[in-house]
Amino acid sequence: MQIIELSWWSLAGTALLVLALAVCTHLARLGVAREITIAAVRTVIQLALVGFVLETLFRFAALHWVALMGAAMVLVAGREVMARQNRRLTGGWAFGIGTVSMFVSSFAVAVLALTVVIGPEPWYRPQYAIPLLGMLLGNTMTGIALGLDRLTDTAWQQRHVIEGRLMLGEPWSAAIGGIRRDAMRTGMIPTINAMAAAGVVSLPGMMTGQILAGTPPALAVKYQILIMFLITVGTGFGTVAAVAAGSRRLFDERERLRLDRLSPARQRG
Repeated sequence: MQIIELSWWSLAGTALLVLALAVCTHLARLGVAREITIAAVRTVIQLALVGFVLETLFRFAALHWVALMGAAMVLVAGREVMARQNRRLTGGWAFGIGTVSMFVSSFAVAVLALTVVIGPEPWYRPQYAIPLLGMLLGNTMTGIALGLDRLTDTAWQQRHVIEGRLMLGEPWSAAIGGIRRDAMRTGMIPTINAMAAAGVVSLPGMMTGQILAGTPPALAVKYQILIMFLITVGTGFGTVAAVAAGSRRLFDERERLRLDRLSPARQRG
């Protein structure tokens, strides 16, 4: 099956549509026109650079270069998790909790999939390792960011309720238990919704890309099922770990609520 090449001029046409959207949001005073424009520019620059890097990695396929690329992806994802929280933990904890949770969950799931399920030779073959890790990190990043943001915002809003429960003798884990569970569910909802709607409401991006590139639909379906299961596992464990660690950080060793460990709320809009 012949693959249809896309020119940069063709992509420029779709960029005009994004620009038109930014203009409309500006006229409607939605306050997101600048963000849309910056995100679009970042998309072009970042994907062009990563395309160059991946072509280089595919030629050399050395473990240390793949590991370096993976580490850079985790650090950038950790920074994005921190940036998307309204009230973040201070002292580097927002970055640290998000980064470590993503590293443990996404790396563990990716290595398991590469060595046991997919089995490329070598197991760290960049053609499989980098895209797989990227999809896992992208979705896990969203889940952790949503979970931590929900946790810290709700803890601030319900601080009097939490303190009242502590005064009644409840341990910190029980005082914030409902908020913690709600935050964990919030982080998992996008992935659960994506699984529930896959193939009925939407065709997932990886499957669509493979079919457009000429992969037989049956094989594309198998890979998409694998990826969605891996994303669900990585996002679930990462969100649970991050929210659990964030919850503990909100209390000191004497089980006192320490909202001074949260930064002030960011101005939105």
